[in-house]
Amino acid sequence: MPQTFAFDIYGTLIDTAGVTRSLATMVGDQATLFSSRWRDKQLEYSFRRGLMRDYVDFSVCTRQALEFTSAQLNLPISDTAAQALLDEYRRLPAFVDVPTALQQLKSAGHRLYAFSNGLPDDLEALLETAGIRHAFVDIVSVHEIRTFKPDPAVYRHFLTRSGATADGCCLVSSNPFDLLGGKAIGMRTAWIRRSDANHFDPWDRRPDLTFASLSELQQAFSE
Repeated sequence: MPQTFAFDIYGTLIDTAGVTRSLATMVGDQATLFSSRWRDKQLEYSFRRGLMRDYVDFSVCTRQALEFTSAQLNLPISDTAAQALLDEYRRLPAFVDVPTALQQLKSAGHRLYAFSNGLPDDLEALLETAGIRHAFVDIVSVHEIRTFKPDPAVYRHFLTRSGATADGCCLVSSNPFDLLGGKAIGMRTAWIRRSDANHFDPWDRRPDLTFASLSELQQAFSE
C-alpha cells in the first residue's frame, strides 16, 4: 500500500563525509578526524539550541562547529577556505544507492518528503545538485518552526505539513537520535545502518525496521 516517507537528508541520503576530500587539501591526514568532529559538534550545537529555545538556523550551527573544530584540533583554516567548505555543504554527493531507490519508491506510488534540520534554500540546492530533488513531493524544514530534531514539535509539524498520520508515515534516517524523536510521537521508523560501526542507543525504543542501505528499504517496500 502506498504510504508517506519522511527522509532525513544529512547522513542518510547525502554523504556528509564528502567534505573530507576538500579538507584533505587543508589539514592533510587529519581530514577524516576533522570531518567527524565537525559533524558531531554541528549536531551538538543544534541539540543545545533546541533545549535552550535559542534558535539560529542550521547553517550557523555548521559554521560555529567548523570554527570550534579548527580551534580544538589546532588546525587553522583561513576565512576563504572556511567559506569554501561551507559552500560545499550545499553540494555534497548522494550515497550511491540513493537515486535509484528513491525513484523506484516514487514509481511504486509512495509519497516521499525530504525532512531536515537544514534551511529550505540550502536543501533545495543540495538535492538539486545531487540529482534527487525530483523524487520528493516537498521539503519540510525545521526552520519553519524554529527548533531542531529531536524536538517532538518537529515531527508533529512534519505530519501537519504532509497530511500524514503517525502510523501511516515511515521516518527514514541513519541517525538514532532522529528515529528516537519520531518514535516518541508514534511514527514508524526505519534505520539505515550504513556501517557495522554504527550502533543504536540502548534505550527502551528500537527502530521498527533496520536496513544496511536504501536499496534494501526499497526492496522491502516493493514486495
